[in-house]
Amino acid sequence: MRTLITMLLIGCSSWACADELRWGFATADGMPYVDVHEQQLRGGVIYKLGQLASQQLGFKAAFVETPNKRIDEFMQRGRIHVICNSNPQWIDKPERYHWSAPLYSEEDVLLLHSQHAPISNLHELHGKTVGTQLGYVYSGELMEAFAKQQIIRQDLRDHSAGLNLLRKQRLDAIIDMRRPLRFQLAKRADTPLRINPWVIERYDMHCTYSPQLPVSAELLDRTLQGLRDQGLIEQMLNDI
Repeated sequence: MRTLITMLLIGCSSWACADELRWGFATADGMPYVDVHEQQLRGGVIYKLGQLASQQLGFKAAFVETPNKRIDEFMQRGRIHVICNSNPQWIDKPERYHWSAPLYSEEDVLLLHSQHAPISNLHELHGKTVGTQLGYVYSGELMEAFAKQQIIRQDLRDHSAGLNLLRKQRLDAIIDMRRPLRFQLAKRADTPLRINPWVIERYDMHCTYSPQLPVSAELLDRTLQGLRDQGLIEQMLNDI
């Protein structure tokens, strides 16, 4: 019995057994991407994608909360094997990782109070305080404006806190991905907030793989591209 227990322990890493494919997720991404309850991922596009891809590859899906600033650490240590809803521009030295083909697209937009005039360019944001996600990397021009204090960046604890501050006009705007903002507004039909027409940046979304990935990157590539080409990822995005 002792020998069997020893063999089982050797067969498992310090994080989990080898039959798990571990998917990172960021709570701040919000729905429709992640639905988190008591720090556990329970639904959303990332949950559905992770479950379906893992099943096709013969693995059990596990989901690990991964703060933006700890993605590199978790990937390098094998704490997570895959993180999606990502883009090479957002990670330091992205060439260290294998990236999937583009799976869908997103865009950064502003959420404004209905009493505020529309904003059509970066210069019109100068002097304003904008709610942002902690550790999130935005367009180069916007990041430069934050660094120069031309635009004041205020990192938000979560979506609810940001919407509350904007409703009270204690923020001038919130910047976020269009789909999560649209999801939040759909739940609050009477809110005095609206999505600004100007698109700050449009970009593709990818998955990126840890060097500790327990399956070949090429096989995971084919699996994810197959889900995309069959229209299943688009269906996940539209079904929420």
